[in-house]
Amino acid sequence: MLKLIVLYPQPVNVQQFEDEYVSHIALLHEKTGIPITAKPYTVTKFLPTPNGQQPFYQMFTMPFESPEAFQSAMSSAGMQEVAADANRISTGGLPTVLIGS
Repeated sequence: MLKLIVLYPQPVNVQQFEDEYVSHIALLHEKTGIPITAKPYTVTKFLPTPNGQQPFYQMFTMPFESPEAFQSAMSSAGMQEVAADANRISTGGLPTVLIGS
């Protein structure tokens, strides 16, 4: 199993990011065919620590059953559109994309 992990840096405008992220997730569902009621992913918001604000605001994690399923999804035109939208809404800098197992 592979996991797609997207780390969003602290946004310039939190409310704008939050508003646009709702549309971004709707785009993910639309382009991948995932029913809007299904959430095969997790979204984690990071909180400040005693040392201050974290470099990342939010993390998106989505599992894939196999490397082949991951490659197929990531190379699709729909997922490419979702990735471009992730870059667009990330006003604090480009998101960090990680692949884990």
